[in-house]
Amino acid sequence: MISFDGKVAFLDRSDINTDEIIPARYLTEITKEALKPYLMEDLKMEGFDPKTGFAGASVVISRANFGCGSSREHAPWAFEVNGIRLIIAESFARIFRQNMFNCGMMAVELPAATLDTLFARFAGKETHVTVDLAKNLFTFTAAGESLEVPFAISDFDRSLVMAGGWVDFADRNY
Repeated sequence: MISFDGKVAFLDRSDINTDEIIPARYLTEITKEALKPYLMEDLKMEGFDPKTGFAGASVVISRANFGCGSSREHAPWAFEVNGIRLIIAESFARIFRQNMFNCGMMAVELPAATLDTLFARFAGKETHVTVDLAKNLFTFTAAGESLEVPFAISDFDRSLVMAGGWVDFADRNY
């Protein structure tokens, strides 16, 4: 299983859609690697530069309805190839969320109030998160401050993550 610990990138906006995650003009690419330079290329958000906004990050924290829009596996792939394997938001589009788990990554929902706390205390700081999957616990740290946040995922999604995604899970179980 891969590690989900790492540096956090904050995207303080709801309704970030799959066309903003990976523009449709790149869906003809035949490798995940070819998607790498185009992650969030079309995202319009004040203060965010897609060329530098994810530098060193392996976790994204955002708001509600993340991954809405067209259903495409390319959106999680674009994150994966850029080293981002955990996205935390208030809610996700159903297909995007399941595609994340199918790829062995995590899309974890937290309440709006918890996200408000995370943005207020950690956005704009060099923030890291440690993920304890056995205890369902995130530990966020920045500038000497830390916060533990419990989370929940289903047993099936946990199995997908532990296996490395749907294909590996199916190979082991069917």
